[in-house]
Amino acid sequence: MALLKVKFNQKKRVKLAQGLWLMNWFSVFAGIIVFSMGLFLKIELRKRSEVMDNSESHFVPNSLILMGILSCAFNGFAGKICYDSLDPAKFAKWKPLLKPYLALCFFFNILLFFVALICFLMRGSLESTLAQGLKNSMKFYRDTDTPGRCFMKKTIDMLQIEFKCCGNNGFKDWFEIQWISNRYLDFSSKEVKDRIKSNVDGRYLVDGVPFSCCNPSSPRPCIQYQVTNNSAHYSYDYQTEELNLWRRGCREALLHYYSSMMSSMGAIVLLVWLFEDKNLPLDMEVFGEACLFDQCFSLSGFE
Repeated sequence: MALLKVKFNQKKRVKLAQGLWLMNWFSVFAGIIVFSMGLFLKIELRKRSEVMDNSESHFVPNSLILMGILSCAFNGFAGKICYDSLDPAKFAKWKPLLKPYLALCFFFNILLFFVALICFLMRGSLESTLAQGLKNSMKFYRDTDTPGRCFMKKTIDMLQIEFKCCGNNGFKDWFEIQWISNRYLDFSSKEVKDRIKSNVDGRYLVDGVPFSCCNPSSPRPCIQYQVTNNSAHYSYDYQTEELNLWRRGCREALLHYYSSMMSSMGAIVLLVWLFEDKNLPLDMEVFGEACLFDQCFSLSGFE
């Protein structure tokens, strides 16, 4: 039983098919953008994978890459159908596939909306990943002679310089770990012996930070040792000296960087979803209603 019957003349039929063909190829271009964003985010995360605790943070870029590929495939397929709809003989072979195709498009739009939400909601998971990853990486800062960890010092230093940060939550995090390798400690020195003996774990702890924590905007030479000892330096108060060291922790800096990036990507994915959502009813109107309803109109029999 026909619920709705639409009749187009040849001119309107051609215009409708051509318009939808163009919209589908715009959607293919949007899919390429989503794919490119996912690839870019994955590369950015891999650059700093050493300071991340696990691979969960790659769920977002992997999802964007997958949605980009599916968007290109679905909309490219729809564009082909629209092009063939102008030829009744070519369009006939696509009719059995229209209903499952439209169902897949419907579920694809739901997934695309879900991925857009994930881009906004991954901040908490990313924060815990960065916090634990940075904490572990800082422990390996001194292992410049250990295979597999010898690069960690350079990684941390470049990270702190690039993002203008220091430590995990702040520069005092460096006070809690031994970041100077035993190779560069004089164990015959009384000071070194006393510091090691005073620590339960036998570590050499100092109230100092690596050079990469130094702020080049400081008007005075960087104070990176005895940071909290005001009497050790002339005209110095570490609590008010804001320009000497970077105050922001690297966890906060990286979290802001990646969160801003993913929020922007989420907004773009939402725009793509809105475009896809408006595109789907037009697909149904042009070639889908004949499958969803018993008979609406026939692209091969317009009047």
